[in-house]
Amino acid sequence: MADQRKVSTAVVAESEERSFVFKVHGYSRAKELFKNGECVASPPFSIGGDNWVLKYYPNGRSALSAACIFLLLHSVDGKDVNAEARSIRVLGKDGLPVPVTQFMGNTSVPTLTAKNSFFGYHIDRVKLEQLGYIIHDCLSIRCDLTVKKDIHSEEASGNQFVVVPPTDLHQHYRDLLDSTDGADVTFHVGGEKFLAHRIVLAARSSVFKAELLGTMKEKTGSPIEIADMEPDVFKSLLHFIYTDALPVFGLASNQGEARRDLVMAGHLLVAADRYNIGRLKLICEHKLCSHIDANMVATSLALAEQHNCSGLKEACLQFPTSPDNLEAMKASDGYKHLKISCPSALRELIARLLPVDMKAAKEIIMEI
Repeated sequence: MADQRKVSTAVVAESEERSFVFKVHGYSRAKELFKNGECVASPPFSIGGDNWVLKYYPNGRSALSAACIFLLLHSVDGKDVNAEARSIRVLGKDGLPVPVTQFMGNTSVPTLTAKNSFFGYHIDRVKLEQLGYIIHDCLSIRCDLTVKKDIHSEEASGNQFVVVPPTDLHQHYRDLLDSTDGADVTFHVGGEKFLAHRIVLAARSSVFKAELLGTMKEKTGSPIEIADMEPDVFKSLLHFIYTDALPVFGLASNQGEARRDLVMAGHLLVAADRYNIGRLKLICEHKLCSHIDANMVATSLALAEQHNCSGLKEACLQFPTSPDNLEAMKASDGYKHLKISCPSALRELIARLLPVDMKAAKEIIMEI
């Protein structure tokens, strides 16, 4: 007799989680420009099928909270949603969340429903500044949000003979890469050897397709030498090609690990651009956009200019809006590289710093 399972009802509750970093460059200037009740909003970001924004009120949302910074997180689509903000945390010098008990009060609403609902958070501005969390005139805030989809029931009538598991296609491809079974192409990268499968690489990259299956095939020797790339970068590139995921972008536990993650993101962005792997390039660009500081901004701007990353370029150009940020960027190691490799980006940055009414001066700088 066939093995069967009696199933009448299944309760299904799904959720989606996302974290993002909101940076206020030119903190001092924003405090001067925006009055009580005025705000600046983050670009919309999508989670759970809804668009969200984080609004930043430098001088509070009402007269009663004028001495506080107010953060407002809400869904801009006006749909009924079920969500919770796990945390909104200020980030310290190492890019990691700092204790908030001394300067932040949580006034969150447990559930969002309708357009005018929100999660609201107050920060004691004076204490925040005294504790030294305004770094290079920049306030960094990380928001961790969970959107819960509606709980629903699924009815199954009669006997259920088969239970279908979630897809594990990525696991099979990772096992294929790890085992090298059937591998038919060899790469030499920085003194290390990597085995892979032509058809998989060709399916994921138009450049690999041309090199391994197309018109460039005859010019491609075996093994294939990959120059100007570190072995660990190529290993992560292969992992992404086979699994559509990265093994290197975990949650860093200290400043050193966070910095290494950013360096790897930069190297992988170059590799993704080289092999025309668009999604990987965007993942790396997003990672770098979320961690712009005085030490990285010049390097990231040069990278954005060289590899046509418009989002990263814009984020970098917005960073040196205060004298402190500009001085810190100029003192960084990446500044010399930016001057030599991307003078056009440096000219554009200088033009951005001039007042709006100095149009002729901006044009002169761009023409130099």
